[in-house]
Amino acid sequence: MNKRELSKAVAVHSDIDVTTVSKVLEGFTDVVTSVVSKGESVLITGFAKFAKVERAARMGRNPATGEQIHIKASKRARITPAKTFKDAILFPTGAPKLARGAWPVDAEVLKRAGKSHAATAPAKKAVVTKKAAAAKKAPRKAYAKKPVATKKAPAKRAAVARKTRATKRIAGARKATVKNVTTKRSAAKRVAGRRHGRS
Repeated sequence: MNKRELSKAVAVHSDIDVTTVSKVLEGFTDVVTSVVSKGESVLITGFAKFAKVERAARMGRNPATGEQIHIKASKRARITPAKTFKDAILFPTGAPKLARGAWPVDAEVLKRAGKSHAATAPAKKAVVTKKAAAAKKAPRKAYAKKPVATKKAPAKRAAVARKTRATKRIAGARKATVKNVTTKRSAAKRVAGRRHGRS
C-alpha cells in the first residue's frame, strides 16, 4: 500500500474526502519528522513511538580478526511498535474492523466519502448564525434596562419630597403649639392683672 492508497482507505473508513486526508497525512509526516529531528520523541498510543537515538563513541571488536577497533558516535531513527499494534499483527482477530469498501478500496464508496459531512454542514452553520443573532440581541436588552433605572430616580425624588413635607408639617405643628402656649400665658397674665386691680 502506497501513500495514495492509504489516503483512499482512510477517506472511506473515516468518511472524509480524499484531498483532506492527503493533506492530513502530509502534515502528520512533516510534523513527526521535524519534531523527531530536534530530538523529541513522538508517541502515538496503541500504534508506535518515533524517536531519535544517539549512540556515543565506543570501542568494539572486529569479528573477522578479533582486534579492537574504535566505533564512532552515531545517530539513527527508531520506530518502536506499541504492544497493541504487535498483538493485532500477531493475532489478526484483534485488529480493528474497517468500514466496508475501505480495503480493498471500492471506487463507488470512495466517491461518497465525505459527502455526508457536507450535507450536515449547512445545518450547523444555521445553528451558529442563530447563536450569533442571539449574541447580537444581548446588548439591546442591556439598553432596555436603562430607562428602568431612570424611572427609579423620580420615585426617590417623590420620597424625598414626602419627607420634606412631613418635616414641614412637624415644624408647623411645633410652631402652633408654641403660639398656643404663649397666648395662654398672656391670657393668664391678663386675668391675674385684672384680679390685682379689683383687689
